[in-house]
Amino acid sequence: MLALSHYNSSTSPLLPRFSNDSGGKVEARVTVEELSQQENFTLVQPTTSGVIVVVLSMTLGIISNIVALFILANAYSLQRRRSKATFLLFATSLVVTDFIGHVIPGALVLRLYLHGGVRPEDYNSSDGMCQFLGGSMVFFGLCPLFMGCAMAAERCLGVTKPLLHSSLVTKTRTKICLSVIWLAALGVALLPCFQLGSYAYQDPGTWCFIKVLSDTEGVDVVFVMLFSGLGLTSLAVALVCNTISGLTLVLARLRRQPGSHHSAKSHDIEMVVQLVGIMVTSCICWSPLLIFGLMSVIHSYTGSIGDDLSNYKTLMVMAVRLATWNQILDPWVYILLRRTVLRKIYLIAKCQVGLRGNIVGRWEPSSFQSSEKKEVDQV
Repeated sequence: MLALSHYNSSTSPLLPRFSNDSGGKVEARVTVEELSQQENFTLVQPTTSGVIVVVLSMTLGIISNIVALFILANAYSLQRRRSKATFLLFATSLVVTDFIGHVIPGALVLRLYLHGGVRPEDYNSSDGMCQFLGGSMVFFGLCPLFMGCAMAAERCLGVTKPLLHSSLVTKTRTKICLSVIWLAALGVALLPCFQLGSYAYQDPGTWCFIKVLSDTEGVDVVFVMLFSGLGLTSLAVALVCNTISGLTLVLARLRRQPGSHHSAKSHDIEMVVQLVGIMVTSCICWSPLLIFGLMSVIHSYTGSIGDDLSNYKTLMVMAVRLATWNQILDPWVYILLRRTVLRKIYLIAKCQVGLRGNIVGRWEPSSFQSSEKKEVDQV
């Protein structure tokens, strides 16, 4: 979680302690002013309001993921259709990944925040904690995107080619696919261990990510292009698959004979609606970070970033804060976009439309004509 407060201060952890008298205060203030003229330290002060925002945000994410996990586990235990069970296995794995990816990086960022962050001159000195935090952000960033892409492809095959889906997709193969996704994301996150890219502290010194803004090298550009390329490709494939699935279900709905019942289609509609929700959430939350990161590293490597460095820092901070909301919003897709909830929303909307239709019907021109005719007959 990166709900952080950014303060420009001149305090230094190396300042000596002064007495509480007025002379000590004046001397301390003079020393601080002298240091501020020499260097401009940017530290994050652990204010009460900032800590409360971070804690509330983490609490909301944890509760949301736990509720969604409980709903999915209960639905998985009651589900007998294999296609639905496969989808629920994917969804449960996604929620578990989101939960872990919300807690671990969030706890590390909160620890850095409470300790005042890292000074700007130490941004490029990547320690073990920065390596772990940066790798965690890359791993837990790619996993949901890969899983959303795999779920969309699985549903597209199930909707368009149900017989082929039943013969190819099994629970064992689904688990193998999940293992491959986790290993692929882990492999990308561990590339800096082989000198193929690097992680560095990012402004305001409370989080780590791929080096994109200063002292970038060719391997950093390749690393960011790989990370952003994989993420954007996953979103694009999910968009195509969900579009095909949605159009297929709409056409099947239009061709359905009156009075016929297809319970299987209702399950497919529910799953596709949830996948569209996942895709929209991922696009909104992750696209800015994927795009801004790629833009930043290219401009930094070519030396054309110039006076726009502060703007790119601000964009990166805003983008990573938005990306952390993906792990909070994803669980609500399963909580709100279930058949029971969608049916209630549909019935409420239908009642509202029917009520408006009755009100409008009372004021139709035909009703005026009939009432006028009755009055003439009476006269």
